[in-house]
Amino acid sequence: MPHQTQLTETATHRVAVTGVGIITSMGTGWRANADGFREGRMALRDITVFDSSRQRVHRAGEVIFDQPFPSTQLRARQKARLDRASRLLVYAGCEALKQSGWTTAELCQNSISLTLGTSAGAMAIGESFYQNKMESPMRTRGLSSKVVLYQPHMQAQLLADALGSRGPVTMITNACASGANAIGHAFRLIKKGRVTRAMAGGYDALANMVFAGFDSLQALSTTVPRPFDANRDGLALGEGAAVFMMERYEDAVQRGADIIAEVVGYGASTDLHHLTQPHPQGDAALLSMQRACAEANVTPAQVQYINSHGTGTPLNDIAEGNAIRRWAGDSVGKVMVSSTKANIGHLLGGAGAVEAAICLMAMRENFVPPTPTVLTPDPVCVFDLVREPRQAILDCVLTNSFGFGGSNATLIMKKIT
Repeated sequence: MPHQTQLTETATHRVAVTGVGIITSMGTGWRANADGFREGRMALRDITVFDSSRQRVHRAGEVIFDQPFPSTQLRARQKARLDRASRLLVYAGCEALKQSGWTTAELCQNSISLTLGTSAGAMAIGESFYQNKMESPMRTRGLSSKVVLYQPHMQAQLLADALGSRGPVTMITNACASGANAIGHAFRLIKKGRVTRAMAGGYDALANMVFAGFDSLQALSTTVPRPFDANRDGLALGEGAAVFMMERYEDAVQRGADIIAEVVGYGASTDLHHLTQPHPQGDAALLSMQRACAEANVTPAQVQYINSHGTGTPLNDIAEGNAIRRWAGDSVGKVMVSSTKANIGHLLGGAGAVEAAICLMAMRENFVPPTPTVLTPDPVCVFDLVREPRQAILDCVLTNSFGFGGSNATLIMKKIT
């Protein structure tokens, strides 16, 4: 019989991360991604999942499925119906579960919540439905399943079924902050004593409609993404997923779990300046970072590394750079900053979770992932912009995620000492 823990909402609890799963264009799993980001490897390639010939840009952070599909509890029919986004999610979820040491019995008998963030969800299924109706308006065969599987909560259910989980499911679709919001939400559930364990993460897959939309806005770089470079000209899109297994710190210690890190702070804010443009001085971004620090009870001087939102667009990087400068104050020159979107592209709703996972890799393996594409740093970079591979002992890290509509989220994580 699995160990039963009692819930208490009258006390606060420390929150440990005991499992992380990740898949990006850098590779499948912790090892491939940690090695790639440590070296500053570029993982943008020609798009094959759809025809991009009519677009200005033809490269993205496309995932190569070169590893066997993990062992799951999915039925054969479910497995056959997995769309690309769900497939990414299952890869990440299975790795996280294996790393955590949680058993199938515990997933079934305990009410382990699942919170996921996404922006596009199963957009490819929606595209297929639309294409089928345009080509054969009277056709109905096979379309009902597309309607069902297109809904984002179905991807969460597929992950739950794959792992054997029977807990409550929450979906967050808050633009590019979604993945960070999901981890923050799960963190608060555990901290406030509403659950003892939680799964959380984010995911998004490349989709023709989304890609064409960003391209039509001329937001995509026609060269390479160069976050914080004075001559940056846009972002690259990517795809991937990351899933965290989180639990009360005292429970993780009691069962002798390998604790990867501790989530200590979560901040969120809304930028009302413009639908797609952040406030030039980064007012809301600053507030998000300040709120995360207040909850974590850390000062900016204690944060050694920031995995920035760093899209490589002219307005976003200026706003975030100004926010970091205002937030860090006199210690701004000591804080190390980089953007891993230069390596794998912008993962939209999955970015916050994947970049949080990269932070844990950096903290656990003592390195700072560089932004290798920067040639001429923008004057806004009064912080320590890391452009080449660097070894560093990290004890406290921060990651920012900002989205269209003014959605801002910040997570702070610390090494267990």
